[in-house]
Amino acid sequence: MADNYIDINQKLWDQKTAIHFDSEFYDVKGFLAGKDSLNPIDLELLGDLKGKKVLHLQCHFGQDTISLARHGAQATGVDFSAKALEKADELNQKIGTNAQFIQSDIYELPNVLDEKFDIVFTSYGTIGWLPDMQKWAEVVHHFLKPGGKFVMIEFHPVVWMMSDDFQKIEYSYLNKGEIIEETEGTYTDRNADIKEQSISWNHGLSEVINALIKSGLTLKDFQEYDYSPYNCFRNTVKIEEGKFQIEGLEGKLPMMYSLVLKKIEC
Repeated sequence: MADNYIDINQKLWDQKTAIHFDSEFYDVKGFLAGKDSLNPIDLELLGDLKGKKVLHLQCHFGQDTISLARHGAQATGVDFSAKALEKADELNQKIGTNAQFIQSDIYELPNVLDEKFDIVFTSYGTIGWLPDMQKWAEVVHHFLKPGGKFVMIEFHPVVWMMSDDFQKIEYSYLNKGEIIEETEGTYTDRNADIKEQSISWNHGLSEVINALIKSGLTLKDFQEYDYSPYNCFRNTVKIEEGKFQIEGLEGKLPMMYSLVLKKIEC
């Protein structure tokens, strides 16, 4: 494994942040005016947030973390990109929410943050940037209070097997090691002036679920969905508001999954 994968990916996401922040996709103007960045499925799985301490892992520039705060949570967002967290702090100040933001690699977070949380949350395109699911799961377990829950909503590993145009299977479903690519553009603007290396990993469902169970968490709910709530892939069609599928594969391809696990009370 490339020892400098964090530096490589951090450089990429620092550049993506500026493009994303100004994009229609993230609609910062609407967000500042009160738009909720959390999807209905996110809110259903998270449950009542009022007064809950929530740790949001890999929060990008903080919209979902701030939305958690808007729903009454004491929200803490974590990301490795300094540029992203500058924007998160800017939004937090403009909106007047009390979200907290911490710059850290997820694996190093226990050395940076000394708190426990009612909910740990991660969503949509996060774990593919992490090489070791067992180490990640232990971090999740570490930060949960006894009786706390972990909520995860993620793009399905079958999606990451496919070529960008979804015309062929290009990658293994299972984790066969790092995937090193030259990245051009980004999902909010395919023509954006970004050309950087990226290093990622594919994680099958059994790898993710077993890592969480072996960390000491108990699986309470597991769901799969045949749509994406975001129009972030190529060759998509909108089947209804907030639901996108791949043209020609409508209803045939799992596109995301969700997990809810609990930390048993001592």
